Order: sequence, then C-alpha cells, then structure tokens
Amino acid sequence: MIRSTAPDDTIALIALAEATGLFESNQLDEVEEMLADYFSDNSNGDRFWITDDDGGPVGVAYCELERMTDRTWNLQLIAILPDRQGQGRGATLLRYIEQTLMARGGRLLLVETSGLPEFDRVRSFYRKCGYDEEARIRDFYKAGDDKIVYRKAIGADS
Repeated sequence: MIRSTAPDDTIALIALAEATGLFESNQLDEVEEMLADYFSDNSNGDRFWITDDDGGPVGVAYCELERMTDRTWNLQLIAILPDRQGQGRGATLLRYIEQTLMARGGRLLLVETSGLPEFDRVRSFYRKCGYDEEARIRDFYKAGDDKIVYRKAIGADS
C-alpha cells in the first residue's frame, strides 16, 4: 500500500535509508531534518513524502518542485529495504510518483545519483524505468564521485 508519509514513520524511514547502505551518516541526518521540516509545515504543496507500507514502512520517496522552473520536479530520495528490493516495489513507487506529478500538472521529473560503482544498480533501475542520463557533473559529491542526473518527461506538453 502506498500512502502519504506520517510523522510516526520518521524513525523507521531513517532506519530504512540506513539499511540500503547508500547513505553516509551526515546524509541520514539530512533526511531526518528534511522529514522534520516537512512535518512542521505540511501545508506546502511543492513537496511530498510517500511511503510503501507492508505492515510497516518498506519504501520511501521524497519529491519537490524545482524553484524557478516550469513544473519541473526533483526526486530527492527513493529507497526500498534491501530485503524487499527486486520485487518491483521501487518501480511501483516511482510510477506512483509520476502519476501524482502528472495529476498536479508536472512536466519533467529529474533524479540525481552518484556515479560510484556501488550505485550501478541504482542507475540501471532509473534506465529501466525510462529515464535518460541528462547530465554528469564530475567530482560533484567529492573527488571521484560524479553526480549523474536522469530526466523523464511526464507531462503531455513536455
């Protein structure tokens, strides 16, 4: 069941992000701050968190509108518990996000990830879901760790 994220999900979602092994401790702190900020001002329609719940959170995604753009959204985070990966949950969650954004009049969805070898599976996932590599910024996260941006047109007028 995919649903809106609730404040009570915070601890489980931080643990979920940590379980993926793809986030450093300072990034996990940032996720926690993003959740706290979101729940302190949930009236902002320019961002949203959703949770894949199967008797508890097993997946999470966070999306926000890119400022000063024409309906371009950025998927800041998507993660599925490692023991639930490979079951189609990530693709289902991503399709849900795309459908939500289309209903909101979204035009483009951007996703960024690391160029490190341990992110090969992540990059493959985005390509399988119809995303094209749009840009690469060398040494973005740190020396030797490129930022790779994927893009997908989601609106009828894209």
